[in-house]
Amino acid sequence: MRRLTLALLCGAYLCLALIIALSLWRNGGGWGAGVAALVGGLGLAFAFHGLIERALDSAALRNEIGAVRDAHRILLDQIESIDARMTQVVETATGDALRRSEALSDEVHMLEHLVGRMSERLEERMVSGLGPRPGQAPGQSTMLLETVREALAENRVDLYLQPTVSLPQRRTVFYESFSRLRDETGRVMMPAEYLTVAEPEGLVTAIDNLLLFRCVQIVRRLAKQDRKVAIFCNVSIASLADETFFPQFLELLAANRDLSGALIFELGQAAFDARGSIEARNMAKLADLGFRFSLDKVTDLDLDYQDLARSDVKFVKITAQALLDELVEIDGRLVLKALPDLAAEDFAALTRRYGLEIIAEKVESERQIVDILELDIAYGQGHLFGEPRPIRDQVLAEADPPADYLRTTLAHRRAALRARS
Repeated sequence: MRRLTLALLCGAYLCLALIIALSLWRNGGGWGAGVAALVGGLGLAFAFHGLIERALDSAALRNEIGAVRDAHRILLDQIESIDARMTQVVETATGDALRRSEALSDEVHMLEHLVGRMSERLEERMVSGLGPRPGQAPGQSTMLLETVREALAENRVDLYLQPTVSLPQRRTVFYESFSRLRDETGRVMMPAEYLTVAEPEGLVTAIDNLLLFRCVQIVRRLAKQDRKVAIFCNVSIASLADETFFPQFLELLAANRDLSGALIFELGQAAFDARGSIEARNMAKLADLGFRFSLDKVTDLDLDYQDLARSDVKFVKITAQALLDELVEIDGRLVLKALPDLAAEDFAALTRRYGLEIIAEKVESERQIVDILELDIAYGQGHLFGEPRPIRDQVLAEADPPADYLRTTLAHRRAALRARS
C-alpha cells in the first residue's frame, strides 16, 4: 500500500513540473526557461517527497513501537499469570507433601509403638526362660516367638486378597483380605501356627492391631490406583477395646475418610454377640466416619436383624454348606431350620429389608451355585471364584514403613529389657 502511494505521488510531481514548464514555454519563455522550470520543479517535488516519506516512515515506526509495547504488556501479564499459577501449584504440592510426610511419620510412630509393645512381651518371655508349653519340644516355643517377632519387625507381613463376586454374573465386586507372616526362609506361617504361641503370651491383640493397620495402608494404596472394589478387613473385639491402639487408629481413619467406601470391617458372629459397651461405642465411632461392618463365621441364622442394622452391619457371610444344611422341607415347602415360618427363598429378601446382604462363602462347586441362586443370594465367595492371592510386591513395598527404623527401635528395646533383667 505504501509503495502505491509513493508511486502516485511521484507521478503527481512529474505532471506538475511538466505543466509549469509548458506554461512558461507557451508564454514566450522559450525552451531554456521551460527546461529550467521542469528541472527545478522536479527538484522541489522530490525534496517535498523526501519530507513526506520520512513522515510516513516515522509514523510507521511509531506504530511498530506501539505494537511492540502492547505485545510486551501482554507478555508481562501472561508471565505474571503463569508465575501466580506456578506459585499456587508449588504451595499446594508442598502442602500435600508435608501432609503426606506428617501422615507417614504418624503411621511409622504408631507402627513402631505396636511392634514395640509386642517386642517387649516377646523379650520378657525369652529373657525369663520359661519352659516349653505342653506338647512342645524344649525351646520350640521360644524359637517360634522369636520367628514371629522377626517377621513383624522385618515387615514380612503379606496381604492376600480373595474375590467376592456378584451372582449370577460372577463379576468381582469385593475382596476379602487375609494376613500371613513369613519366616526368614520365606515360608508362609499360617495363623494356626503362630497363634499357638501368641495367644498364651497375650500377643494376639498386638498382632491383630499390626495386621489391621497394614490392611488400611494397603487399601489406601489400592484406592489411589482408582480401584472400584471394597475390601473386607478383619478386626478383633480386642482391637476395638484397646485403649491405646483404637484412638490412634480412629484418628488415622478420620484423616482418610475417603476410604470409607473401600474398607469394610469384619468380625465374627460370636465376637459381635459378646461385644460390650466400649466395643459397641467404638464401632459407632467408625460408623460415624462412614465405615461399614460385616458379620462372618455365622453359625446361627436366627439373627437379631434390628441390632445388626443399628450397628451398621451391611453384610452377613454364611458358608455355602452351612446355608444348604439349614434347608429342610416342611409341609411341602422349603424352609430354613432356624426360621421355619419363613420360606427359604424369602430369607434374602428379609435381610435386605434391614439393609443386609447375604454372602455365601466357601463356595466349592457348581452344584452349590445352583442351590444358592434358588435362595436369591446376591454374592458368593470361595475357591470356585478364585483363591486368595498375595498383592503385588511393588504395592506392598510402597506401603511398607522404613524397616531400618523399626529394627533400630526393637534393638534398643531388647537392650533395655536385658539390662532390667
